[in-house]
Amino acid sequence: MKNNISSLSDIYNLVVENYVREYNISASAKELWLDALEPISMEGNVVTLATDTDFKRNTINSIYLEKLEEQFTIVLGNPIKVEIIIKDDIPTTETKFNDIRNSRELTNKIDNIVHDNKVTYTFDNFIVGPSNNLAYAAAKAVSQKQHEKYNPLFIYGDSGLGKTHLLSAIQNEMTKNYPGINIIYISAETFTNEFLHSITANKTELFDEKYRNADALLIDDIQFIAGKEQTEEKFFHIFNELYKLNKAIVLTSDRPAKEIKSISDRLKTRFSSGLAADVRAPEYETRLAIIQRKADLLNFKIPDDVVDFIATKLKSNIRQIEGVVTKMNALYMVSQIKPTIVVAQNVIKDIVSDHQPIPITVDKIISEAAKIYNVDPDEIRSPKRNSPVSSARKVAIYVIQEITGLPYETIGQEFSGRDHSTVVYAIKNVKEMMAKDSNFRSVIEDLIKNIKANQ
Repeated sequence: MKNNISSLSDIYNLVVENYVREYNISASAKELWLDALEPISMEGNVVTLATDTDFKRNTINSIYLEKLEEQFTIVLGNPIKVEIIIKDDIPTTETKFNDIRNSRELTNKIDNIVHDNKVTYTFDNFIVGPSNNLAYAAAKAVSQKQHEKYNPLFIYGDSGLGKTHLLSAIQNEMTKNYPGINIIYISAETFTNEFLHSITANKTELFDEKYRNADALLIDDIQFIAGKEQTEEKFFHIFNELYKLNKAIVLTSDRPAKEIKSISDRLKTRFSSGLAADVRAPEYETRLAIIQRKADLLNFKIPDDVVDFIATKLKSNIRQIEGVVTKMNALYMVSQIKPTIVVAQNVIKDIVSDHQPIPITVDKIISEAAKIYNVDPDEIRSPKRNSPVSSARKVAIYVIQEITGLPYETIGQEFSGRDHSTVVYAIKNVKEMMAKDSNFRSVIEDLIKNIKANQ
């Protein structure tokens, strides 16, 4: 589409601007007839505009329609037909969406289609562009056991940019090409929980044996182990064992190794000893390719202007881009809602909302604070006042307020009904400690980031 216009409203505004300049119509005529038209949809070469009365529709059809079609054709670069409808004659897209949202049956059908259309992550369905080509090439080499110069491979970047896709693609490629290979693919949070469980169950030897027998170790979100001294120590020794045996090690993180502030220097050194490859937000052309590939996989035809709209509106999260295409396909299958710019606009609102971090539970935050101070979460909630428990409680209170924004009184209720002033004091105390101690500040910052990343 020419001019790279991002929405039907923008297109119509440009059409009106050109119309006024070309035909020199008065401001009052523009306001009465053209500004009152509302862009509804564009399907193929037909643009639908809406007005509120038959009189206005008849006037526009007789006086303005031909020239509107001419200006749309000039702006879009291909012949366009314009249809004028009455707003009350058809249900609006927003109404259709509200009907779906209010129908548990329709919502369930759409959710099931979205779930069923999740594809297996492979190298073939990974869209390569300037923002990720190094990470892709290195991951492909590792999957072919050509990992010597890439070991460890450390892939970093923001959430939703394809790091997990690459890890899964490595696993799937190796499993296919090397039957019997022992691949461990796990999140750092699960690794940590498994290790802690092995300690409490007195099964650390089994834990060590499992990981040291791996032919390839793929760990997602390795930054999660930062500040967890026992876990870091255990991972350090496992890493060294596998590295000496020339086993493939691939790690992902939301930031470069040097920026994981509360992780030990020796682990930073290990992480940086191979190849560090970043994945960045995809460029416009790459986003177009991602949308088109996803649509092709679903056998779903999306008009070019809608593809352009999605690529222009969603710039920094591949997962969201693919999610919009998947949901639009589900809407069409369930309710015959065609993929127009207006539909895309509504789906984007839903998808972006769905992908925001879910309300982070107080239990999760308290649990993470308990791990830092090696205390029981129930002790943090209790009236106990010994030093480790008290410190963990202050950190938990600070993080809860920082992330959730809950009122002080509500936070206090989570800790044996402590009052407003106690919560205020805890938050103030943590802030003062962060200002004085950079290491402590790093621990808190990483704690907050890790909790958000794993929701």
